[in-house]
Order: sequence, then C-alpha cells, then structure tokens
Amino acid sequence: MQSYSRNKLWVKSGLVFCCGIVLFAAFISNADTGMPTAGMMAKAANAFSESLSADQKKKALFSFEDAERSNWNFVPLQDKSKNPTRKGLRMEEMSADQKQLAMSLVQSGTSKEGFSRVRGIMGLEQVLKETEKNGTNVRSSDWYFVSIFGNPDAGKKWGWRFEGHHLSLNFTIEGGKVVSATPSFFGANPALIMDGKQKGQRTLPETEDFAKKLIESLSDEQKKSAGKGMLFSEIEQGKSSAPSFPKGLESGALNVDQKKIVKEMIQGYSNRFPQDFAEKEVSRLSGSDFEKIDFSFAMDKSKPGNPYTYRLQGPDFLIEFLNIQADGSGNPSNHIHSSWRASQGDFGVRK
Repeated sequence: MQSYSRNKLWVKSGLVFCCGIVLFAAFISNADTGMPTAGMMAKAANAFSESLSADQKKKALFSFEDAERSNWNFVPLQDKSKNPTRKGLRMEEMSADQKQLAMSLVQSGTSKEGFSRVRGIMGLEQVLKETEKNGTNVRSSDWYFVSIFGNPDAGKKWGWRFEGHHLSLNFTIEGGKVVSATPSFFGANPALIMDGKQKGQRTLPETEDFAKKLIESLSDEQKKSAGKGMLFSEIEQGKSSAPSFPKGLESGALNVDQKKIVKEMIQGYSNRFPQDFAEKEVSRLSGSDFEKIDFSFAMDKSKPGNPYTYRLQGPDFLIEFLNIQADGSGNPSNHIHSSWRASQGDFGVRK
C-alpha cells in the first residue's frame, strides 16, 4: 500500500499549527502505551474535564442524552457579528495547558497519521486567513471546540467530539470499547497549496490519489455502472444516521488490480483511526462483505479543475468525497470535503 505517513510536508503543516498551541515533541499512540483506545480516551477526557473552571465546564460538558451530541457540522458556524455559534469549549478560551490536554484527547482518537491530518487541517485556517480576499468567516486554528457527553467513569455510554471548520471527530464509548467513531469528517481548503512557503503541500492526498487511479482504470462498461453523471453538491450531513444511495459498480465486478485500489482507498480513510479500531474497520476488506462494496463517481471535465465527486459504500459504511469548490484564492476545484459514515450506526445508534 502506498504510504502517506508524516513527511516534510506534515512538518511544514505542524509549524503553522505551532503558532496556535504548544505541540508534543513526540507522538504517543495507543500501541505505544498498550492501553486500549477506549481507556486512552477516558483518561484524556477526565484529565481535560478536571482542568476546567466551573464556567468552562458549562460549555464543554453535556449529558450523554443531550440532542447536541448528534448536531455535527463541518462548516464555520458564526453569527453576523462573527461570534461562534458552535457548541463546546473553544480552544481560544483555554489555557496553554488545557490546549495540550484537548489535543491529548484528539490523539486518543486518532493514529499518528490521523493526528497529523488534524494538525494540517487546523493549520490551513492560517493559510485561508492570509489568502482569502474580503473573507467573511473567522479563520483561526483556535476555533476548534471540545464537547464531552456523559461521564467516562460512570460505567455507562459516553462520548466526545472535537470539531471546527473542516473537521468533525465523533466517538461513542460503551463497556470499555469504542462502539462508534462516526461521523468522521476531514476537509482541506486549499487541497493543494499553490503559493507561498508551503507551496506544493497537500493535506489529504489519500482521498484523491487512489480514487483517481481507480477511475482511470475503469473500462467503458464499468464506467456505465460507476458513473452517475451528476455531481452531488455536498456531503450528506446533519443527520443522526447516514443515508443510503443507489448502488454503483460493485467490487465483485472489478479485476484484481482494481480491487486492490479499493482496499487502498478504504485504508486511506480508516488509517486515521487508532490501530485497534482501524483493524476492526478494515476487516470488511476480506470475505463476503467486500464483494458488496460499490463505487460511484461523477466528474465534469467541461469545467475548470475537472470537479468531481465519489461515494464508496458497503453494508455498514459510507465514504463520501467531493472536490467541486474553489479554494480561498479562487482556484477551481481545490477544496476537499470527505467523510466516513456508518450507515447502520453513526453515534452508536443502531437502526
């Protein structure tokens, strides 16, 4: 499998982000500690909660049953006066130590690669701040919010969310296990930085490279099944469970090389999660479930930048991707939205 592990581009991304908060000198993964993901999450959530003042707790802590838990978004949420309307405790309102604790919580729910992506996305807010002309939205790496739902020590279901522009991480934990890591949204604007010191940096290459490789490999007959001919306008969001869509080209109709690409696509998304949870997700790549996975796409080569969208869906997961919008500088089709959904169990709610 092609690797997109942290390289010099991610180092550049980290330098942008460092301006906002203090970063760890070394990454500590669940595999390094031997502690299961759910245990790491509980430890990090408790440490963060205990650091908060009474006023901060009012913003960050919710009951597990609160309707806010399923109110996920990935767009800037602010009023006409540029005040944030997203719920949770904003990093801008935290001390340096609290920001570190917040990022420890994020680390507990991501792999080293996934955490690097998170840092990159947050760092792009500074890029937008510098490149957007007459921008109407606040661009800040500190406009990311932490919300904890329920009590990790109560022996009941609990969850947490880390969210801001182009990023939404949602986890549900029960019985000492992570039962849901969706919805999971990662976006990038710009997808490719075209100017300045970070020129050439791509924050989410794995969302595009494998998909384009698969599309290019399809025969005319396969494209009839996979090509839906219409770009979808946005990720399906704001619902407690992911919708299902008409089937495209099933994996059973792919050749050996194409099946390998599909597996690489799925791993590109699942590799954002900690190893123990990622292994559970990629188990769908073997056996009968893999043959039920289908791929659909649409591309408009008549427009600048060749805007395109795709979906990859299986019995209990849905990947959606689009690159149809211009970036902050006006470059066409240079603005990624990508999501991983559990069509049967977002937020741990089974249909």
